[in-house]
Amino acid sequence: MRAPDRIAAGASTHQTWVLPLRRHRDLPNHTQIMNSPGRTATAVVAVLLLSVAPAACGADDKPTKTAKSTDAASEPLDTVVKVDGDRGLYVRCTGSGSPTVVMEGGDLDTSDSYAFAEKEIAAKTRTCVYDRAGLGSSDPPPGPRGYKELVGDLEALIAAAPIPGPYVLVGTSGGGYITAGYAVAHPDEVAGMVFVEVPAPFKNPPAEIVEETDPNHPENIEKRDYLQVEKDAWAARKGIGDIPIKVISNRYSDEEIAESPFPSEQQGMRDNVKAQKGWLVLSPSAEQVVVTTGHAVEEADPQLVIDAILRVVSLSRR
Repeated sequence: MRAPDRIAAGASTHQTWVLPLRRHRDLPNHTQIMNSPGRTATAVVAVLLLSVAPAACGADDKPTKTAKSTDAASEPLDTVVKVDGDRGLYVRCTGSGSPTVVMEGGDLDTSDSYAFAEKEIAAKTRTCVYDRAGLGSSDPPPGPRGYKELVGDLEALIAAAPIPGPYVLVGTSGGGYITAGYAVAHPDEVAGMVFVEVPAPFKNPPAEIVEETDPNHPENIEKRDYLQVEKDAWAARKGIGDIPIKVISNRYSDEEIAESPFPSEQQGMRDNVKAQKGWLVLSPSAEQVVVTTGHAVEEADPQLVIDAILRVVSLSRR
């Protein structure tokens, strides 16, 4: 997450709040280093075999995931569905095939934030995006939104649309906490995942960011308890099976880090790549992809994100 205009580094045209990251123990991983277009640094690929105990990650209990054979798996969908009584959430699905790719936007980002990827991914498989409560064409949230409420809306949307599984879940920035929550709650429905710059929780946030991210702040149109959602999603992590997962993480430059006015944020930026290895615990087949694009990876290098999604789709079909 990131307070708008808080940091110039990796600036995004989206209104996405990027909070700094938490130092986390170094987990075994399979890491790839990539450079964004226009960067002059030499690409380095460091391959380390990810070794996570099968018992912890449920590798021996990989479920059989099959697609539901219904018209919902192929008919175009562009509508507002009712959840939680009479509250409406906008959803759009295109393409056909299995698994279904469900893409969750970053903080304050509407479904249009995935316009760069929808067409290309829908040419390969069923692809769905939606507007969270308070965004785009969806109704306002009924009250403050925590981890349970955000994941609950995704669950309700998938059921009401309906969106047939199994799913490849894509989460950008703050959207990744929601997709992680869904995967932990419904591991049998998830065939793969992509995390696009989803930080570990913010450690020691300054008072200014605590205030700006409060669910009752007037500019917080999602009414989202940002800091607590991060903590709850991180605490809920556990192995969900041996499925393909890509964790795309940005390595900030010294110049980018220096632009933050907050020491705790600077430390989080330094620890970003290491901390995001915490997502690798979800699967023994999880891999980290390290980039130097800035936080808004999807804007600096959209094809990299598309390729990661399609790779996970391909691996999930094996």
